[in-house]
Amino acid sequence: MKKIYVIDTNVLLHDPNSLYSFEDNEIVIPSIVLEEIDSKKRLADEIGRNARHVARVLDMLREQGRLNEGIQLENGGTLRVELNQRDTDAMRTMFNEITNDNRILAVAVNLHFAEQQKEEPTPVIVVSKDTLVRIKSDVLGIPAQDYLTDRIADWSDMYLGCTTLHVHPSVIDHFYSQRMLDMSEVSKHHHINPHEFVILKDEMGSSKSALVKTSSDRKRLEPLHLSNEAIWGIAARNAQQRMALEILLNDEIPLVTMTGKAGTGKTLLALAAALMKVEDDRKYKKLLIARPVVPMGKDIGYLPGEKDEKLRPWMQPIYDNLEFLFNTKKPGDIEKILAGLGSIQVEALTYIRGRSIPGQFIIIDEAQNLSKHEIKTIISRVGEGSKIVLVGDPEQIDHPYLDAFSNGLSYVVEKFKGEGLSAHITLEKGERSALAQLAADIL
Repeated sequence: MKKIYVIDTNVLLHDPNSLYSFEDNEIVIPSIVLEEIDSKKRLADEIGRNARHVARVLDMLREQGRLNEGIQLENGGTLRVELNQRDTDAMRTMFNEITNDNRILAVAVNLHFAEQQKEEPTPVIVVSKDTLVRIKSDVLGIPAQDYLTDRIADWSDMYLGCTTLHVHPSVIDHFYSQRMLDMSEVSKHHHINPHEFVILKDEMGSSKSALVKTSSDRKRLEPLHLSNEAIWGIAARNAQQRMALEILLNDEIPLVTMTGKAGTGKTLLALAAALMKVEDDRKYKKLLIARPVVPMGKDIGYLPGEKDEKLRPWMQPIYDNLEFLFNTKKPGDIEKILAGLGSIQVEALTYIRGRSIPGQFIIIDEAQNLSKHEIKTIISRVGEGSKIVLVGDPEQIDHPYLDAFSNGLSYVVEKFKGEGLSAHITLEKGERSALAQLAADIL
């Protein structure tokens, strides 16, 4: 049965190609949505880019006919711009103030009433990323749903980078004697990804176990190459941190993703591994550390000074970790050290577009605040001989149009999990402090 979907502005700003995601149903865009998109088109960020993209798509579709009368889409559906949100009498009985959101809902209500007069009414559904719009739509008796087309996976199904297999104790004994296992011995009923870590446990119930890593071709299970020695003063405190260092220091893995709650050591481990590779091993020419400029809470506004002075408040978490690793004693020492080395660059992601970055160890912190398009832009900048590490917590999203399932970091984790050039690990145990771990768990 066909449906009528009334699309909120935030859906189009989140995914400008969403117009083609509703199959052969009818898409209705309230005229106020065009006004809201117009107000965003001059922004220099991802939202502005998406607003301009939507405008171009609608302008192209306009060549096929009048948008207010409806036009046919390639996928069999139809699209039209609806002008009747000014009739807000039905809305005023529940929501007296006529905001832009309420005008969008007024379109849905008027369409619903019109359809109910027909012998076979078509269901009207509101699609919005805004939770309150969906709630108000439900109060008005109009079904509402989130835009889920670009979601990667349910939280319970997210790839962790590590799995536990219960095997016969002879399999574990064979691994310790041969220092290798053929994949056929353990994966008869399990799909294991390249570079995925596997904890082998005795199915008979003894304490016998082994920690192994899948080869890039998925043909065998190998031992971890690293001992538990400290790297730049940082030693792994749990199994997941040891796994993280294993893939961070593996030069054959150019893409590493790390997720975890606050205090699990993601950024610190990435920086320690990078400093070892850049300063000690000279494997890479430079260390580039970047993070998106997305505020948590109220924006701090424009800042005085040169570029580095403007960026310092946004980059302070990175400087805090560098001060810990370099064991600085006085304020300002870290700037002198970085200036003396010349091989460490702390940058905002704003300046990465158009660059080609060869021979560098690249760390992108807070990558969960990046969209799919932005993450593609960043990874496609990586040149020959470079390694990129994406770090973040998908549960801490500050971007207004992203969530734990649609952000760029989760997108990369799921899309690259079967590729031999990438590896992922989810850090679960907090090591910052007992208080930080408790806060991450219960708050």
